[in-house]
Order: sequence, then C-alpha cells, then structure tokens
Amino acid sequence: MTITNDGATILQDISVVHPGAKMVIEVARAQDEEVGDGTTTAVVLVGSLMEKAEQLIERKIHPTVIAEGYRMGMKKSLEILDELSLTIDPFDREKLIRIADTAMTGKSIESVKDKLNGIAVDAVMAIAEKEGNKITADEDNVLIKKQAGDTMDDAELVRGVVIDKKRISEDMPRKVKDAKIALVASPMEIKKTQVKAKIHISSSEMVSAFSAQEREALKRFADKVIESGANVLLCQKGLADAVAFYLAKGGVLAVEDVPEKDMKFAARALNAQIANKVDELSPDMLGRAELVEQLEDGEFVKISGCENPKTVTILLRGSSEYLLDELERAVVDGTRVVMDAMEDGKLVVGGGSVETEILMKVRDYAANVGGRVQLAIEAFANAFEVIPVTLAENSGYNPVDKLVDLKNAHAKGEKYAGLNVYNGKIIDMLKEGVIEPQRSKRQAIQSATEAAILLLRVDDMMVTRESKGPEGAPGGGMPPMG
Repeated sequence: MTITNDGATILQDISVVHPGAKMVIEVARAQDEEVGDGTTTAVVLVGSLMEKAEQLIERKIHPTVIAEGYRMGMKKSLEILDELSLTIDPFDREKLIRIADTAMTGKSIESVKDKLNGIAVDAVMAIAEKEGNKITADEDNVLIKKQAGDTMDDAELVRGVVIDKKRISEDMPRKVKDAKIALVASPMEIKKTQVKAKIHISSSEMVSAFSAQEREALKRFADKVIESGANVLLCQKGLADAVAFYLAKGGVLAVEDVPEKDMKFAARALNAQIANKVDELSPDMLGRAELVEQLEDGEFVKISGCENPKTVTILLRGSSEYLLDELERAVVDGTRVVMDAMEDGKLVVGGGSVETEILMKVRDYAANVGGRVQLAIEAFANAFEVIPVTLAENSGYNPVDKLVDLKNAHAKGEKYAGLNVYNGKIIDMLKEGVIEPQRSKRQAIQSATEAAILLLRVDDMMVTRESKGPEGAPGGGMPPMG
C-alpha cells in the first residue's frame, strides 16, 4: 500500500485498462521524467482540454478543426510563456530555494520543508558544472540514502558518500580523520581452484606449512593496502578474516561487499581510482576525505568532507518507511526543479498566475482568428481555467470568486497576480517569491495538448483478445494437416 499525495506516484500505481487513461498516465510519466514536477498540472490540463473538446463536438465542430485550434492555441501560449519568463542567476541560492519550496509545497513534509529546500539546493550547486555559459547538473550525481530512526529534521547533506555497510571488524577504528581511501574491485581472499586435486599430507609440519603460506598470502593483501598509505579500504568483494585481522592491526577501517554503484559513486566523490586488483594499488589512486565514520544509529559508513566532490549524498532520516518515502519524493522533486532552473536560467511565477495570463491573452488572440477554428482556440484558452479553479478548491475557497478576482487583476495589467493559498488573497507572486522553472510549465502545456490532439484523432476503439479454439484443439493459426 502506498500513502502519498504525489501525483506522479499515484498515477504510477494505478492499474487502468482504457487506452485513453493509459495515455494520460503516459503524460504524467513524461512530465515526471523530463522535469520532475508539474505532473498534476499536466494531467488536470489534458482532462480540461478533452472536456472542452467534447462540448465543441456536441456543437458539430469537427475534431480536425478542434485539433488545429489546439495547435494554434499551444503555439500562442508558449509565446506568452516566454514573455512571462524571467532570467535567473544560476547560482542565486535564495531564488533557487524559493523554486525548491514551490515544488515541495503541499507534500506531507511541511514541518521540515525549509531544511530540505536548503539541502536540495546545496546538493545541486555542489555538483553543477559550468562550461562557458552552459550549466549542467546530472541527477545521477545526487545520491539519496534513507535511514530509519531519529526524526525528519535530522536529514543532512553529505559532501561525499554514505554506504549501507559497517566496518567488518570491531577491532578496526570506528572513526578516521584525514582519511586516505583505497578502492579495490577484486576480492582479498585465497581463490579456490576449479580443478579437483588431492594432496597427500603425511605430517603435521606439512599442515602448518600450508597454513603459513596461506596466511602469508593474505597478509600480503593487507600489507599492500597499508603500504599505499591508505587508512580506509572499500572493497567491492569479500575480505578473508586474516586480511581483516592484519588491516585492523594496521589501523585501517575496512568495508567489504560494497555495491558496484556505491563504489563508482565513491570514486567520483573522492576523485579516486578503483584498483581492479590490490597489487595495482598505488598512492596516487587514493581518495581523500576529512572524516570516515561508522554511524552510531545503524549499519552505515559515512565519508564526508571530500574536496570538490563530483557527487554528494542526501541522508534522510525518519521514524517510518512511509515518512522516508515521502521525504525522498519531496527531495527528488526539489532537486529536479533546481536543476531545471540552473540549466535553463528561466523561471515563471506560480499561484495560477501564468495560466490566468495565458487564458486571457489566448482569448484575445482567438478574437482575431476567423472561422470555426476560433471556437477551438477559445476552448483551448478556457481549459486553462482549471488550474486556478483547482488551486482555489483545494485551498478551501470559492473557485468562481477567486477566478473572477484573478481575471480582474490581470485585466488591470497585474501579470504576476496569483492566489495566495494560505489567506485567499490575490497578490504579486513575484514579490512573494512563489516561483518555478519555466521548463515545468512548457512541458505540461506541450504534453497535455499533444495528448488531447492524439485522443481527438481516435475514431474508434477495438478490443482484441487471444483466439481460443475448442477444448482439446490447437489454438489460433493453421489447422492441423492431414
């Protein structure tokens, strides 16, 4: 069972059969993958567009005409969106926090939203790369780890990596400062041969000799790590008990069976190289961090204080899996919209302001278009009313009154006027700091319109199923020969 008010998650878990419903879910999926936010806007808008189209069809307006009007309306609305867009300094932390705040508003984490906003922004700013005038931020470079226990307020940004493992021996140090970290991919164990062979041992001295040779080989593994200057070891495979013993004796904190994904993530965070075999390990392959420690409240090893890390980790804490999942969804939305804003450098205001401005200006545009397509463009504009209306309804206000108030404000030239969901007043959203990436609105408008046009093109629906022959007879295909 999933408990959430996240639109993308709800639609992802819904089982539907109707192809139209599947297409709407696909709109939400595309919105979530491309932008990370605005899924509810896209879905509500496509529903409104189809409702307006149905009214036109009842008035004998052909679907082809409606589709053409919707295309013209979309083109005009995107032009208006560009006019309403504002340029943002990609590294303006205050504005980026406002953008993250807008994305996280309405989720079940209001009590810690302010902290999560800052964490999301700082995480993206840490991994963002600038080449000339272009900013890029890869979401794969922000790792999210969840740990049950403590409170939501204990979430933190780790400039490094958190590994879901603990040190392999209690004799090893629990905490290492000024850490020099070795990463090794291969196991540090004696390989067992695949060939079956028998060795005749005739004395206890031979047993001791075999044991001594094996112990010496394992000691060489540990010595190689220590000689490289490492005081922390991350091994992708297993470590023999003897290797762990010698490493502990040398003051090395070691972690075994580290997942490959975490190994690669650690390498990027530490600017280190992964040695395929321990024999290849050298001092210049080591990574460095201010602190490596095993956390007190769980089986986690935290590597923090990496210098100029290319990856960072957001460590979330909560008292239940439900809270941890909600925290993760909120942080993912927050980081994605911050990335969008930094990469595009464009933002728009929220609170239903953009949709109100679009619906009014597209209506004015429709008035100058002749023929039946004018009705379709007007219907396209009217579909945008659903956003401020839904916003008002969900906030407990009369939707008709608030829509009228919004239209009056925009008619007076207040293009940034939107609904304050906390007190019901129509205010300047830009001054209030209710902002979001332009990419989110653009993607929602395009996805919703294209889905509506595609549905309008459908003349009929056929349901197919597998053919079943008589009992005992073969299924579909050619009948048996002879």
